[in-house]
Amino acid sequence: METRRLATFVRIVDVGSLTRAADVLHIAQPALSQQINALEADLGQRLLIRSKQGVEPTEAGAALYRHAQVILKQLDDAVAEVGLLGREVAGQVFVGLAPYSTANLIALPLVEAVRARYPHILLRLVDNFGVVLSEAMMTGRLHLAILYDSGPVKGLVFERLITEELVLVCGPQAAVVGDEVQIEALAELPLMLPSPLHTIRKAVNRACDAAGVQPLVLAELESVNLMGQAVAAGLCATVLPGSVADRLTNGSELRQVRITPGIEVHLSLGTPSSLPLSRAAECVRDLLRHVVAATLLDAE
Repeated sequence: METRRLATFVRIVDVGSLTRAADVLHIAQPALSQQINALEADLGQRLLIRSKQGVEPTEAGAALYRHAQVILKQLDDAVAEVGLLGREVAGQVFVGLAPYSTANLIALPLVEAVRARYPHILLRLVDNFGVVLSEAMMTGRLHLAILYDSGPVKGLVFERLITEELVLVCGPQAAVVGDEVQIEALAELPLMLPSPLHTIRKAVNRACDAAGVQPLVLAELESVNLMGQAVAAGLCATVLPGSVADRLTNGSELRQVRITPGIEVHLSLGTPSSLPLSRAAECVRDLLRHVVAATLLDAE
């Protein structure tokens, strides 16, 4: 099977149209169709469903698309590494960052550090849920990720970087007295939290379950900035890791309140256990450890 045909197939699925793919790839549409026909013949499966609206993958096509992405990325990694042996480290490195996490505080320092130390490495940052990042690492679409881990995951290795305590963030008008609240207060205080898929929400739900209460969730938001605006407008309170809350409350009327008993989350560096890291990804991983130590641990 030719990798050229795999690359063509991936691009067609990405753009959803043979015509648009032909324009992007600068290949005549009949030649493009011949490549797909040859690929389908090799595999003995129909890969694309064609209609007036465009094309979409069949079940077999969707499976091939997932594997093709991994194969092509690993091929790019191999070509970059072999071609640059004895020279400066280069290549693309995909790093995932979980939203609502301290990982976002690391992003800019990491970009600066990589640019200074490895100018020929192209860093690609992806912001998404922890479960999505985990799946992307296992399938080879991400080299590594910074995310809050909630325990062992088959196919991944987690290296704990820092443990943080969650705090309540509220506006001056909130009915919260003092610098500390009991966990039971979350059952009466209107909250906006991330979706139940997020580790922070899971940690809050577990703590509330242990206390025999349910958090009063009015809405779910996936943007820290929008969350801050909602809290500042007096619509709700929220729960965030301490370092994220520091950034959100700095220079504003918002305040942080400790929750007791404390709720902890663990920020970790995740890597796939079965897929080897490219040389460039290894360099970024090692540099990332130093950035975390300088940005987060030294600030404690």
